[in-house]
Amino acid sequence: MLFFCFNKKQTLPDGFVYAKDIIPDLDVELRYFTTNNFVGDTIDGYKTNKLILTKETAEKLKLVREELQEQNLCLKVYDGYRPQSAVNHFIRWARDLNDTINKQQFYPDVNKRNLFKAGYIASRSGHSRGSTLDLTITNGETGEPIDMGSPYDFFGEQSWVNYKVITEKQKENRQLLQTVMLKHNFRNYPKEWWHFTLRWEPFPKTYFDFEVE
Repeated sequence: MLFFCFNKKQTLPDGFVYAKDIIPDLDVELRYFTTNNFVGDTIDGYKTNKLILTKETAEKLKLVREELQEQNLCLKVYDGYRPQSAVNHFIRWARDLNDTINKQQFYPDVNKRNLFKAGYIASRSGHSRGSTLDLTITNGETGEPIDMGSPYDFFGEQSWVNYKVITEKQKENRQLLQTVMLKHNFRNYPKEWWHFTLRWEPFPKTYFDFEVE
């Protein structure tokens, strides 16, 4: 397994792009650059609200967006490339069992000591390879996310793609996202309706650690 680290002054590694260079009007809200996340704090490695992806991922995402626009729908991206330093921040947070500031919002039914065992926190993330992203669909008129039946980054069965105890409209919305992403060569993660990885990603075994800046 390879592991690369780049200093702050270095430009993006070969093969990476700022997503807005490919999709200029893409709606980006990097939750880990804010306090609106399960940790409740800005996460290490996130220095700006700029989405970074591998070039192949950004180009495929552009096709997804163009198809949704035909239905007056858009995309909002919550995360893309994630530095290893951010993953390390998650690990430190998970081990501090007294820090539960956002438990009620993001993991009300999960004991924090079980986050590793349940697979919500891991020592490596596909996001650090640059071809995984978290996103939702928004209304083209209002810019508001459509109802997916659970919040983004919610730890629980409600976030599983095939969770049954939601409305038919919520199921329909989830299926729309799954269908359009799979059509453009993204594979899903069954336990997170928002999570997709590009098939045949360019760096399948490389975990990067340059900052988002």
